[in-house]
Amino acid sequence: MSLTPNGLLRWYASCCNTPIANTTRNYHMSYVGLVHTCLHDASESLDDAFGPVRMRVNTRSARAPVKPTPFGTLNAVAGLSLALVRARLDGSYRRTPFFDSQGIPATSPRILTPDERARAMSAAR
Repeated sequence: MSLTPNGLLRWYASCCNTPIANTTRNYHMSYVGLVHTCLHDASESLDDAFGPVRMRVNTRSARAPVKPTPFGTLNAVAGLSLALVRARLDGSYRRTPFFDSQGIPATSPRILTPDERARAMSAAR
């Protein structure tokens, strides 16, 4: 699903509509934002499974106070940039369950109409 024709791709499980991840439309950008609420496993914490939080974004919409991480954000952006460059150089960006080898999304994204988008945004508030 996508909110706009050029927006992020928001991936959901086809069986139950559980949100899974967000990706850019450009598969050369080897980045996926995981929706942590669908990853919970009682046997270990998210920090143990994925490492500590390195960056916090979109904090204005947070429902609780968010501890700022100014150097954490700088370090995370530098690390992400390095990882993106490395993936481009070694071609590992091509290994993704979200896109085929030609960079086409694995499934056709449903793009919300302006009316659907307005309803979704008002429901989120």
